[in-house]
Amino acid sequence: MASPDNVLQSQLPPATNPDVPVAEMSPTLSSSARLSRMKEKVTTKAGWFGGYDYGWLCLPTIPFLRSSRTRSPPFYALDADMPLVLAAASGLQHALAMLAGLITPPIIFASALNLDSQTSSYMISASLIGSGILSLVQMSRIKLFGGHYLGTGLISVVGTSFSALSTANAIFDAMYRDGTCSSVIAQDGTVTRSPCPDAYGKVLGTSLICSFLEIFLSFLPHRVLKRLFPPMITGTVVLMIGASLVGDSGAPNWAGGANDCQSRPTSGIFQLCPTIFAPRPLPWGSPEFIGLGFLSFLSIILTELFGSPFLKNISVIVGLAVGCIVAGATGYIDGSSITSAPAITFLWVHTFKISVYPPAILPMLAVYVSLAMEAIGDITASAEVSRVEVEGEDFDSRIQGGILSDGLGGFFSALFTVTPLSIFAQNNGVIAITRCANRAAGIWCCFFLILFGVLGKVSGAFLAIPNPVLGGVTTFLFASVAVSGLRVLSFVSFTRRDRFVLAAALSFGFADLLQPEVFTHLFDGVDNPNSGLQGLFNSITIVLSTPFLAAGIIGVTLNLVLPQEREERMVEESSEELDLEEQKKIPASSEDSKV
Repeated sequence: MASPDNVLQSQLPPATNPDVPVAEMSPTLSSSARLSRMKEKVTTKAGWFGGYDYGWLCLPTIPFLRSSRTRSPPFYALDADMPLVLAAASGLQHALAMLAGLITPPIIFASALNLDSQTSSYMISASLIGSGILSLVQMSRIKLFGGHYLGTGLISVVGTSFSALSTANAIFDAMYRDGTCSSVIAQDGTVTRSPCPDAYGKVLGTSLICSFLEIFLSFLPHRVLKRLFPPMITGTVVLMIGASLVGDSGAPNWAGGANDCQSRPTSGIFQLCPTIFAPRPLPWGSPEFIGLGFLSFLSIILTELFGSPFLKNISVIVGLAVGCIVAGATGYIDGSSITSAPAITFLWVHTFKISVYPPAILPMLAVYVSLAMEAIGDITASAEVSRVEVEGEDFDSRIQGGILSDGLGGFFSALFTVTPLSIFAQNNGVIAITRCANRAAGIWCCFFLILFGVLGKVSGAFLAIPNPVLGGVTTFLFASVAVSGLRVLSFVSFTRRDRFVLAAALSFGFADLLQPEVFTHLFDGVDNPNSGLQGLFNSITIVLSTPFLAAGIIGVTLNLVLPQEREERMVEESSEELDLEEQKKIPASSEDSKV
């Protein structure tokens, strides 16, 4: 028998009943009916605004007073009829939520290679435009041959992969060590890297040819992928990616810069951070830098505490904005990147000489394997919060289509002069909070991303963000990546065998993380190796010196080699069944608690 509350809920209109998906209330329409509905939508107030509670979306939260939010808005399913303003607002939230993650990798790449501001600004624009274009493909779900698909059909947006970021930094270091890129040594022994745009082109070319591995993996049965990359492996890889990025980029930038100034040389342009030519240069680790980064970090926390659902979804952008306002008022911002940036730009305004760097082939192949691992977890999470099945043939086809689109995205992103673009997980939180999994919002998100990229001055403004502000925000962002890995690991049953595999994988991961140069001298004792052998040595060194690659390879190998005891197998199977039941409950219950 239904309770009085449930009866009352069932009598509410779609705009106010949070428990009934809007899509289930609209029958399938013919082409002529769709045209009529579209005309009605653009010519009526209901079509523009609907009955959505915009106050819920925009009003701030009063901590500890839960009674102020007694009802959540309705859930908009994948193909629900959605008001135009709400679709645009939701799409803007998605775009802003992923913005910090999109602009961070090109800024770090440009800093590592000492590229000029015009090239750096273009790299940010290309990342935004490429993300918008390839996100449309990922959301499309195009049917191919033999029951295969391209895309997930969910709001699965893509962005520059953090795993590629971590690996590319190791590859750049190898290029400067072997002379592919030149460096200048000062009289006091300080080494300063010269600009090396060709290094970026080599990473793009190597990424392009390695993308075919992920394309191949997309056609493997889902059960095979699950056997190769169980949650124990994917969680470990994601954890190591986040932790290494905090140490390699987030924290150093917070203290003033992740470039040569962090060694605090006594001469040269990097005596002060970011350089001696900055508006207010200071030594690395100065309290002014630490305080500026902490202000941005604190702004994220306060936004989560007091902000409206809209602001909570873009709390990282709020942190950047507050930090930049204070930094601008105190004279830390150099506006030359904004002045030099073009008003309008697009792909291929700047180009890079694409070629292959042989020592990077093995690491980039491992990157694409990790991208396939991440895609499986991210697509599963997107399906959960979008209230679609997380098992069966339909779900398996979404996994297959998502991995295929990820692999093709790696190929075309290189042609777009962007490092591999893969599925972003941040947007799942936006779906959960706003209760909007509608693809119309995803299309608006792509529109805003392309718009931000085309407007060159926007990229110039992002490039002007001071290092401490960027570091305070990205430290939180990268730590969130590590927490995502911990969440995946929480689904592991942790039998004795699992604990052994995880301990072995983390042994290499933590060793790399805490002693970054532990494997860099592994082949120094080999006398006069030929160029091919030296390339192999460099490739192995890059893999072993990248925490998530080393941990992932050890984990995958041991997971395949070590047998399971019968009792442990029964425990694991029962645990997987329990996890599946819990996942089915997530969209219906835990979304509201996140608000």
